[in-house]
Amino acid sequence: MKRRLSWIGGGVLMALLLLFTFSIFGADRPIGASTYVPYYAGILFGMDPANYSYLREIEKPGAWEGIMLLGALVGGFITSVFITKSFRLSVVPTAWKVYKNTSVVSRLFWSFFSGFLLIVGARLAGGCTSGHFLSGMSQTAFSSMIFGGVVLVTLLVTGKLFYKSGEK
Repeated sequence: MKRRLSWIGGGVLMALLLLFTFSIFGADRPIGASTYVPYYAGILFGMDPANYSYLREIEKPGAWEGIMLLGALVGGFITSVFITKSFRLSVVPTAWKVYKNTSVVSRLFWSFFSGFLLIVGARLAGGCTSGHFLSGMSQTAFSSMIFGGVVLVTLLVTGKLFYKSGEK
């Protein structure tokens, strides 16, 4: 039997995570995920932060964000395997097979395309998706509220188009 955390429990845990992250005992800055990409790219390609102002700016925060994302991946895997026992490896999820098709290429194309649109929208709003949803919303940042509203409306429209009633 799968065990699920109530939405209230999840909200309380997220609030505690945000309080810790913003505190001097945590990162002492908002949660975000996109900073790790240029940070690790700079390391991988041997770019000297002294020559790149953005790399100097993200030198300290970028170091912990990659660890946070790795921890989220490992924590999610451990939770799905040992606690909820819901882990399944699948390129084409069941809902996609039922409502769309069984094509791996179609699933990968639309996943990449929609993810690309999401990150472009987030960057246009001045942040990354996790930064807007986790940190921006908790700080009631106007750009995050707009981003969240657009994502919610898009999710509803896409869901209505994807799950057409009466089909299959």
